[in-house]
Amino acid sequence: MAEYDIGDLRTRAAIETSTSTDDGGGGRAVVWTKLADIWAYVRATTGSEGFAHDRLSGSVSHEIVMRHRADVTPGMRITAGTRVFEIRAVFDPDGRRRWTRCLAQERDL
Repeated sequence: MAEYDIGDLRTRAAIETSTSTDDGGGGRAVVWTKLADIWAYVRATTGSEGFAHDRLSGSVSHEIVMRHRADVTPGMRITAGTRVFEIRAVFDPDGRRRWTRCLAQERDL
C-alpha cells in the first residue's frame, strides 16, 4: 500500500504505553495504559518460527498505518482485540504529517 486512503483504516485498535511500577517484593512490574483508540490499517509483512525456552514460538512482522500522531514511539504497543503488536519503528512515510507508519512485531503465535 504505497498511497494510503482513509477507507483502508478498518481495524479498531488501541495505542498503549508502558509504566514500570514497584511490585511490592523488591522487583518491578510493567503496567500498560491506553493512550488512544485509533482506526488502523494492519498488514502482515514477514513471519518466522523457532524454538525458545524449549518450545516452538512464532512471530510475525506487521506494517500498521494510522492517521498522523506525533506521540507514538518505539517501545509502545498496539492492541487489536486479543492481538498485541510491539512497535519497533515509527515514521511519517511522506513527510507531510498525514500518516504515521509503524513497523511492529506480534509474538508467540
